[in-house]
Amino acid sequence: MAENFSIKDNILKIKETIQNAAIKAGRNPESVALMAVSKFHPAEAVIEALEANQFLFGENRVQEACGKFPSILEKWEKTELHLIGSLQRNKVKQILPIVSCIQSVDRIELLQEIIKQKSKMENSKVLKLLFEVHTGEESKSGFTDIGELERALELAGENKKLGIQCDGFMTMAPLTEDKNLIRQSFRQLATLSEKLKSQYKELPLTELSMGMSSDFEIAIEEGSTIVRIGTAIFGARQYV
Repeated sequence: MAENFSIKDNILKIKETIQNAAIKAGRNPESVALMAVSKFHPAEAVIEALEANQFLFGENRVQEACGKFPSILEKWEKTELHLIGSLQRNKVKQILPIVSCIQSVDRIELLQEIIKQKSKMENSKVLKLLFEVHTGEESKSGFTDIGELERALELAGENKKLGIQCDGFMTMAPLTEDKNLIRQSFRQLATLSEKLKSQYKELPLTELSMGMSSDFEIAIEEGSTIVRIGTAIFGARQYV
């Protein structure tokens, strides 16, 4: 265990790895965003990352995010928080005021609740949505029926006036050491994304959130625009 690790050093190291992976794949390194996943880590760790000019964060749990981020968002205006974990419909109202994006829209019923609660909000802040697609991780949720995903895109697009923006898609690769299976999962989403972008030209659909600490280099090779990194930045979870 690295006792003296520095969050700043870890961020710099990962950004360098992202840059190298992007160049190797013939991509512009600036086309890949680094998200620091701060679940189970205290606000102090988030602030340390902010001081290292890391402004994009992901949280998995509504309760933890709502306890940790309101004061951070108030003090650090550049901070952008995405919800990346499973979201229950009864928690939508609670999370909307503090997130700029929900990456885990995995069913139409959840989307309907997001639309309902967004329509009640007085501010006109844009809420970005990523649609989670099941591509191989057995224990995770996500759209499996493409027809249902298409209906979700259409419904979200119809509510653009509420400030809802369809930004793209998210997936998790299977928990395996088989790099071919991991690559296959990411490639499946990238292929689907291209198909849906051509089908729904009126929607942005520019983002692909793929890749975590163990597989983000493969994800970049397959077109990821957001990599979600937790352990490699913050170290072992502290379960705060």
